Amino acid sequence: MQDFHNLNVWRKAHALVLHVYSASKELPPSENFGLVQHLRRAATSIARTIAEGAGRDAPMEFAADLRKARAAGHELEYVFLLCRDLGFFSTDLHDELLNQLVEVRRMITGLLPKLGGIAEQLP
Repeated sequence: MQDFHNLNVWRKAHALVLHVYSASKELPPSENFGLVQHLRRAATSIARTIAEGAGRDAPMEFAADLRKARAAGHELEYVFLLCRDLGFFSTDLHDELLNQLVEVRRMITGLLPKLGGIAEQLP
């Protein structure tokens, strides 16, 4: 068990959540109960699951939570793409958010072998 505040991956994930909240404010009011909530939920899920996993007693349990957080990242990547393709995010904003997300996923993948988890290669 460790303090999630000390994990660089959690700090990066938290910074991504803050960026997503800021970016989602630019979506039209008609999306307040659609894409805005989905963006925020998916981004928050990554940081929240990392924090939850850090509190686990066994490394393999933490690894399982990290895999869940990484999967939530794939979901969030799609929502970024959808927001860009619908014209809600500029290409630059999409790319900034995606770069942050890819960094978090790579950090998760790098942490897994240290916990006894299996790391897959990211494209």
